[in-house]
Amino acid sequence: MREFTLEDLKQYNGRDGNPAYVAYEGTVYDVSDSSMWDDGDHMGAHEAGADLTAEHDDAPHDVHIVDFPQVGVLV
Repeated sequence: MREFTLEDLKQYNGRDGNPAYVAYEGTVYDVSDSSMWDDGDHMGAHEAGADLTAEHDDAPHDVHIVDFPQVGVLV
């Protein structure tokens, strides 16, 4: 699996034709095809291209992120 640093991950913000990737608990997921991540924005609360592990505790849902394709690991 591909390894991403936080700096690498920032490039995958879902804007300007880039895919939308987010990290959660060390795994990087591709959320590009989700209608909930329009242009890399999730409900005005989260941006793609970031590690959302700490932010997930505030989410009003369970761990749906694991339903998306895994594309790498955060190192």
